[in-house]
Amino acid sequence: MSRRDQIRMTDDETRAFLVAGKDLQVASINADGTPHLVTMWYELDGDEICFWTYGKSQKVVNLRRDPRLSVLVATGEVYEQLRGVSIIGHAEIVETLPEVTAFGLHLFGKYWGPAEDELVRAGVEAQATKRVVIRVKADKTVTWDHSKLGGTY
Repeated sequence: MSRRDQIRMTDDETRAFLVAGKDLQVASINADGTPHLVTMWYELDGDEICFWTYGKSQKVVNLRRDPRLSVLVATGEVYEQLRGVSIIGHAEIVETLPEVTAFGLHLFGKYWGPAEDELVRAGVEAQATKRVVIRVKADKTVTWDHSKLGGTY
């Protein structure tokens, strides 16, 4: 069995890793061809990674021009702890206010708990008017979990 096969996560492991994850590295392509790399909070919608951002942000400008992107969720301090999911794909931009608002409330729940307070909910709803949701449509997914090697190299 190849080293690559030894460290690959199963579908269930990948999903559990992404559900537990917090930070998503997002790379889009600037007009001059250079990468634009940012960190975003994200949530899964079904099996797809989604995040929200301001509709006029550089990443959205880039994705409107060229929808290709790469995203990465990774953890680990030392080699034998390295785990990650890297996705190459394209962005679907969701702009309808009800969908953006619903996603914003869902995302708020992941990071801070349910938006039960009326003022908090109103704040998320106000933000939604200036935001879009980016849905990552995966073309290729690569996973790794070096803990499966049992400390050997």
